Amino acid sequence: MMKLVKGAWRLLVGLKDALVLLFMLLFFGGLYAALSSSPNPGGGKGGALLVALDGALVEQREAADPRAILTGAAQVIQQHRVRDVVHALRNAAKDDAIKTVVLDLDSFWGGGQVALEEVAEALDAVRAAKKPVLAFATGYSDDSYLLAAHASEIWLDPMGAAWFAGPGGKRPYFKGLADRFAVNVHVYRVGKYKSFVEPFTRDGQSPEARAASEALVGAIWANWQANIVKARPKSNVATYAANPIARIAEGGGNLAQTALKAGIVDKIGDRTAFAKRVAELSGSDDSNAAAAFRHSTLPVYLAANPIPKSGSAIGIIQVAGNIVDGEAPSGTAGGDTIAGLIQKAVKSGNFKALVVRVDSGGGSALASEKIRLALVDAKAQGLPVVASMASIAASGGYWVAMAGDKVFAEPSTITGSIGVFGVIPTFENTLARYGVTSDGVRTTPLSGQPDIIGGTTPETDAVLQGGVEDIYNRFLTLVSTQRKLPRERVAEIAQGRVWDGGTARQIGLFDEFGGLDDAVAEAARRAKLDPEDAYGVVIERQPGWLESLFEGFSTPTQALSGDLFAQLAQRNQARLFASLRDAEVMLGGTSIQARCLECPMHTPALPSDDRTLWTLILHKVMS
Repeated sequence: MMKLVKGAWRLLVGLKDALVLLFMLLFFGGLYAALSSSPNPGGGKGGALLVALDGALVEQREAADPRAILTGAAQVIQQHRVRDVVHALRNAAKDDAIKTVVLDLDSFWGGGQVALEEVAEALDAVRAAKKPVLAFATGYSDDSYLLAAHASEIWLDPMGAAWFAGPGGKRPYFKGLADRFAVNVHVYRVGKYKSFVEPFTRDGQSPEARAASEALVGAIWANWQANIVKARPKSNVATYAANPIARIAEGGGNLAQTALKAGIVDKIGDRTAFAKRVAELSGSDDSNAAAAFRHSTLPVYLAANPIPKSGSAIGIIQVAGNIVDGEAPSGTAGGDTIAGLIQKAVKSGNFKALVVRVDSGGGSALASEKIRLALVDAKAQGLPVVASMASIAASGGYWVAMAGDKVFAEPSTITGSIGVFGVIPTFENTLARYGVTSDGVRTTPLSGQPDIIGGTTPETDAVLQGGVEDIYNRFLTLVSTQRKLPRERVAEIAQGRVWDGGTARQIGLFDEFGGLDDAVAEAARRAKLDPEDAYGVVIERQPGWLESLFEGFSTPTQALSGDLFAQLAQRNQARLFASLRDAEVMLGGTSIQARCLECPMHTPALPSDDRTLWTLILHKVMS
């Protein structure tokens, strides 16, 4: 009996110690978060503005997941909001304390092309103010070079290289895997170009999907090259990308020298040499290591120079990431969450107009319609609504944009994909291999349907296909009404096909080229306000106390590292995990989807632990 009491006592003491330890971890984590997320506004040193883009460039940051952080499963990539970077650069152009801008792209994951072009335009504003911009990286790829091309001096590490691949590439197809395990994938779709379902029904692209993809990536690649040539005429990117083997031979096999001879970069030097060069322009910082330069970091500079808020407020509603039903944290567009934000904004009376900023390849058709209807209701209560399409506004993202009285986009925006589908896997053949069957009684042809164990009935397939066709017809009617196009014409340009912004404007899918600032100004004019006296306010879900507490624990654990080869491998692995994540979402979902397959992934997807794809495969083989 005494042993039992002593054992229970030790258990209670151990539990108490564990709770105390957990509390201390939470307390100091919260303290760290508070100190880290609120830099000292007076901490800026002037000299250089150091813009270290060690992560991805996004419209809206993803919220921290406390459960993933607690279990150690979180693989966090730093995310920089486009509007923050653009504001800091524009302010630096006018700030006498800032002598130069330093662009550190060594760990840059990339971003949507429209986002990159907005930052590049802000870099041009710095140079127009007669302030040099210096860029450094161990290796330059498409996204990082689009920014670097707008610098006064581009530096490359002596062991580095430039690698321009262009948009495109392969993605996994799962039909063979489904056949191997006898999974019956039921697909309900409308639109011959609606290729999102093809990875589950084919072992490669259909001719229609290939033709559409080739046209899309060709236009985006042309826009990329045009941007580079305009910013840096001496950069021979076209021939460099078209025949890299010949260029390497011209450089004697030295990749860094190859980039230098092709006019891709200006200087070859390591970080120490680069820092010395910056110190010549901004002044030295004797408090740090040798060759350090005087600078202010991006977070500190933003804290000291926040985005101004004076005049008439225009609310900005962000629809970023996958559109899903119900509530969702930032970085994912929850239908209920965003509709609720719109309703609260209208009820508050604080905003004269709304701008819906879309950066999404779609998702749930029901959630997309819920967001659109909330915007329509705002218009009914007297608030003008203008739509601004960022890098991607396709499928469900385009559906939401149809709430705008006027729609803006950019030539590099990916849009369209007007099509609908649904996918339901059933496992009757898989289970039959192991002797598992199913039986029961029905009161109607739809009883127990869709049955993932016994399979679907013809009546079920007909009803579900009819539901998809009904949603598609609603989509066509919506676009026809909002864009003032004959329904027959919309049917021709729909079919699930994805369009680049330049072509999309020609066929009438949006009104005018322009960015978020243009949309805010237009919303102000429609509200009978002076655009010069209006400013945008992002209306977004505020993190709960637990999420705020764990922000301190979400320090990036996965950054690009190593030489260019290592970085390319990390990027491609992230793309693969994104494809696998899409497949998991698709086969696990139940809603009718308006989603775009061709829309590129801007926020990298990582495995839930620190293992690579190779180690995951080896683990599976060995187990």
